[in-house]
Amino acid sequence: MNGTQRANIKPGTKVKVVQKEHQRTGQLTEGIVKDLLTSSAVHHRGIKVRLESGIIGRVQEIIGE
Repeated sequence: MNGTQRANIKPGTKVKVVQKEHQRTGQLTEGIVKDLLTSSAVHHRGIKVRLESGIIGRVQEIIGE
């Protein structure tokens, strides 16, 4: 699944995100979603989330629940 649709992502979902400072390199960080920060249903660059580790980024890949 891709991370552009809010309905696919819930707190507790394991995802890979790209942080703002890593958008050029595409470096992904893996973690578990704590909060959803994007309020719209769809975002073309990925839904913005806060991971349990405190990292904020846009979801690029959903690994599982």
